[in-house]
Amino acid sequence: MRKIAIYGKGGIGKSTTTQNTVAGLAEMGKKIMVVGCDPKADSTRLLLGGLAQTSVLDTLREEGEDVDLETIRKVGFGDILCVESGGPEPGVGCAGRGIITAINMLESLGAYEESEGIDYAFYDVLGDVVCGGFAMPMRQGKAKEIYIVCSGEMMAMYAANNICKAIVKFAEGGGIRLAGIICNSRKVENEEEMIQAFAEKLGTHMIHFVPRDNMVQQAEIHRKTVIEFEPEHAQADEYRALAKKIDANEKFIIPTPLEMQDLEKLIIEYGIGG
Repeated sequence: MRKIAIYGKGGIGKSTTTQNTVAGLAEMGKKIMVVGCDPKADSTRLLLGGLAQTSVLDTLREEGEDVDLETIRKVGFGDILCVESGGPEPGVGCAGRGIITAINMLESLGAYEESEGIDYAFYDVLGDVVCGGFAMPMRQGKAKEIYIVCSGEMMAMYAANNICKAIVKFAEGGGIRLAGIICNSRKVENEEEMIQAFAEKLGTHMIHFVPRDNMVQQAEIHRKTVIEFEPEHAQADEYRALAKKIDANEKFIIPTPLEMQDLEKLIIEYGIGG
């Protein structure tokens, strides 16, 4: 089983990219489990047709510790298994605890055993938070491959660079590696070339450039992935291409994060001076 965590700046389109990509993997016949690591519990919404899935923490609060696997894991599009860690009640406790509790419970209930036949476990992690429970997929080696969703915007690249610093910190102990940068385009000037250059400086590759297309928003309004909503659309093919590249990817590295002045120089070179 390949265990993958998706990180990136909040609002970069990380959950949307993850759900559309795993839909592409499901089309390829892969068995997938998606674990949403966001207190909003919206990491599997498009896979479940907008169903508000009861999170692991909500289930524990309502039913206690005696729960079975199917109570916290629902089946979505393409037979993708969907779990939402959830979070504490507003103003109470640490949101990162939900991830720790959810992963520990999935392990205790046998969700990762070979008999489950899962090819991929994806962790969709909140924003660029790489501390506390949100770092668990890195810190404890729960995920071996880290993909960062980025764009040509300065703060998205800054967040990606910070995530790389966290990968370096946990790489030796947890065995995690950076598997690539996914550029989720915001139509920034020279964006594709800039992210390619950024990835090269990190020591990795831009595994795919996802063009910006209104079809993504249209599919979201209908609470579906693009592959389910408009399977013949060009944007669906972009996510299929990304899924195939992830499936074939063998480039896993410990990144070399940039110094702030070097990151700013890169952005100026491509974004302003380009």
